[in-house]
Amino acid sequence: MAKQRRDFIIAVDIGTTGLRVGVVRGDLKIEAVAVQSYPTRFALPGHAEQEPEHWWQALRRAMKELNRKLPGLSSRAAGVIFAAQLCGVVPVDETGKPLRPCLIWLDKRAADLTHTMMGGFPKVFGYGAFKVLSSLWLTNGAPSLNGMDPPSKMVWLKTHEPEIWARTHKLLDVKDWLVHKSCGRFVTTADAANLTWMMDTRPSRNCWSPFLMSRFGISKSLLPEIVPGNSSPGGLTKAASKALGLPEGLPVIAGCGDVCAAALGSGNVADGELHLSLGTSSWIGGFYPSRRLSATESYATILSPVDNRPLLIATQESAGSCFDWFEKIGGKRLSVETKPPDQNAEPPLFLPWLAGERVPVDDARLRGAFLGLTLMHDAASLARAILEGVALNTRWAYRSVAQQRGTARGRRLRLVGGAAQNRSLCQDLADSLAIDLSVGPAPRTAGVQGAAAIAGAALGFFPNTWEAAARLSQEEHSAYSPSPERVKYFDRRFDFFLDAHRRNAPWFRSFFFSEMKPR
Repeated sequence: MAKQRRDFIIAVDIGTTGLRVGVVRGDLKIEAVAVQSYPTRFALPGHAEQEPEHWWQALRRAMKELNRKLPGLSSRAAGVIFAAQLCGVVPVDETGKPLRPCLIWLDKRAADLTHTMMGGFPKVFGYGAFKVLSSLWLTNGAPSLNGMDPPSKMVWLKTHEPEIWARTHKLLDVKDWLVHKSCGRFVTTADAANLTWMMDTRPSRNCWSPFLMSRFGISKSLLPEIVPGNSSPGGLTKAASKALGLPEGLPVIAGCGDVCAAALGSGNVADGELHLSLGTSSWIGGFYPSRRLSATESYATILSPVDNRPLLIATQESAGSCFDWFEKIGGKRLSVETKPPDQNAEPPLFLPWLAGERVPVDDARLRGAFLGLTLMHDAASLARAILEGVALNTRWAYRSVAQQRGTARGRRLRLVGGAAQNRSLCQDLADSLAIDLSVGPAPRTAGVQGAAAIAGAALGFFPNTWEAAARLSQEEHSAYSPSPERVKYFDRRFDFFLDAHRRNAPWFRSFFFSEMKPR
């Protein structure tokens, strides 16, 4: 009997609210998908934690479902790869056991510590000048002052949980913990390492920086080895094999963060081609031939985990989370066919800063708002306002990214992520940005396919990751072109949007400080 060909890639995309596991064929077509959720604990203002074991148990449930859907999956699996939310911190012991819950990317408890660590005189963009300039030179960025980046969380653990710190063997990001759980190796990839702001990302270096580690008081022994995302640090251990129903020794590919997976999954991987990822948060991204930086608008390139190719990421805090919030409080569901407003009853202006903002202003004190409410407005008006607010906020970031040196002109912007399934939002984005947009057949699984492109090249299905990913741009499910009348409408609304930020930001800042005062 002929031996069964191993032609399936198990690609795992670990998000903020749950994970998605795809069985992907060697041609990057999705054979089957399983989705599982897990909780986030918000115990105190600014805190956001998840239990690493919850990720693993969700993965076990998903694999059980997939093994049931596809009998013989185990014998056809060629490898497994992880893509995950970035900027989490999991302290573990020598065996990889978590010593406490993960401080995920949403956690902002360390903001005050960041201001102290990165402060000084004279100040530049809120940072001590020497500290920020040396950080920009070495790693093309600096820890966000909102406390969300890993070094701030690490220092918080060291300061506030010394007993945990004393037992910590390694500090891992989300993907790194899952890789260790699968194959027993403590490794990370360049994208996650870059976002610790302790990696020297200058060309030909790409290693942990002793200077930057000493700034935060983090020993190199606490950080995992940096390996290429398309390398295999090992095979499934016996325990992982049993838990997942996959063969012992099955290659585990080091993988990537969710931003790189989405970029690859968009298929827009030529230099300067952009994509827009629409999930809980959103980001505009694209690959560039060299490092890019906008210090005034808080975005830059990070190294991608394949060939250390620079990947520009301009992240905004709230997109799909605005829709989820509105539905949670009993508002009208933001359907795919939320109609444009009547000209005689324009919706209020929605400011979508429900969790502060990063790009083009890094300000955790901004807050969401509806401006211009009248007795004529109803739930449908608010739903329409939220869609437009997200589109206007995206334009606020996009107008800067589009001017970056090397950005491709006249190309369709590719949309990926769950919110890209909302046709009304997509049309509003086309009208607000005044450009053509396209959406692939499965925008929600772009991260799965992007991770599979890395694994497919690593396992020999493709010559390299970039050729694999470029195939995905050839698939198109729908396209959106701007309407001249709606472009004029959004031009006018964008002027109001900018004016609303200028006038309200000082009030939000004063409100934030009074809100934080103990009563």
